[in-house]
Amino acid sequence: MIALGVLTPGAAVPSVRDLARDLRVNPNTVARAYQRLTEGGVLTVKRGEGTYVADVPSQPKKSEKTEMLRDGATRYASSAIAAGAEQEEAEEALRQAFDRVVRENRRRA
Repeated sequence: MIALGVLTPGAAVPSVRDLARDLRVNPNTVARAYQRLTEGGVLTVKRGEGTYVADVPSQPKKSEKTEMLRDGATRYASSAIAAGAEQEEAEEALRQAFDRVVRENRRRA
């Protein structure tokens, strides 16, 4: 949501409990993610107030971004092949999913 511009610098992020409930994951998973984002300079914690987007959130380095994309693409390609999809079908499904995620996250703003 930060990368999409939905959450801007200084914006409050959902509480660990709220986000865990919304995503239907264990709160410890969200807490670990928040901790990593804080260590990476993306989030900042204000004691007694909550967690916020850092004033100048760090962006992943080009090499990190490339690695993240490569890992995600490999997982997606493996799933598409296991489902018996042709490359064109997989590409179209990915395009649609990307567009849907962007739209949904912008609506939350």
